[in-house]
Amino acid sequence: MKIPLTPFIKGGKKLYKIFLIFGIAVLLAGIVWFWLFYSAAKNLEVDFLDVGQGDAILIKAPGGQNILIDGGPDKVILKRLAENLAWWDKTIDLMILTHPHDDHVAGLIEVLKRYQVEKILYTGVTHNAPNYLAWLKLVREKKVQMLIIDKPQIIKLGAESQLEILYPDQSLLAKAVSDLNQSSIVMMLAYGKNKFLLTGDAGEEVERKLIDSGTNLSAEVLKVGHHGSQSSTSEEFLNQVKPNLAVISVGKDNDFGHPSLRTVKRLERAGAEIYRTDEKGTVRIESDGEKIRVK
Repeated sequence: MKIPLTPFIKGGKKLYKIFLIFGIAVLLAGIVWFWLFYSAAKNLEVDFLDVGQGDAILIKAPGGQNILIDGGPDKVILKRLAENLAWWDKTIDLMILTHPHDDHVAGLIEVLKRYQVEKILYTGVTHNAPNYLAWLKLVREKKVQMLIIDKPQIIKLGAESQLEILYPDQSLLAKAVSDLNQSSIVMMLAYGKNKFLLTGDAGEEVERKLIDSGTNLSAEVLKVGHHGSQSSTSEEFLNQVKPNLAVISVGKDNDFGHPSLRTVKRLERAGAEIYRTDEKGTVRIESDGEKIRVK
């Protein structure tokens, strides 16, 4: 007995159309959800990345920008970025090099190779170390726009957030300095009522200049200068900042004795809660503009 196939073919086509329409509806709903979710205002997220004995800070601004300050000493920065950015997010909207020591610049070479970097801020100070020269060469090859920091200025990030450059207050372009740490870019990141003071490797010399300038240094979060060395984070400076939280970016069992016990004690006397990347790993701090929380 032959069974006619026509009803089954018609039924199959009808079922196929139903699934097709359903699939398109789900896809459109997903696109709408994705657009609404990722276009909505977000909290500020500041990740003090665990890159060993070096500095690297990833800022995810409420407006959606990715800002990377320094890159640590080697390729570990790529692992940390992969842990803290979505797999499809390969854009660094702003890269900032505080100063060209290897433990800040070397990792940025790897970032340039694998991420789309839109803009770079640096001082242009003279330094002939191979990693710094390799970074400059790659930046030019990729034709990334470079801006020289030569005076205090404000970078608006939208959604009540901004990055204020506090130092340097003069051009260091093509200049040689005796201590590169004292050429570090110092920044105040603000979102609503919350402030983060980011100091690079700046020492007491820069701290004194900032105090004498009358700059308001008060901040809830302090990125401790120069990995907590005893040449940074003076008591007078801390009296100006009055941090609730202090983050020390430092490598475990490093050869420099960082952080200095004196610096740690000064922070404790100032009432700051201390977070160290050698003990906690990457330290994530989130702000909604009113309150901050640490992960």
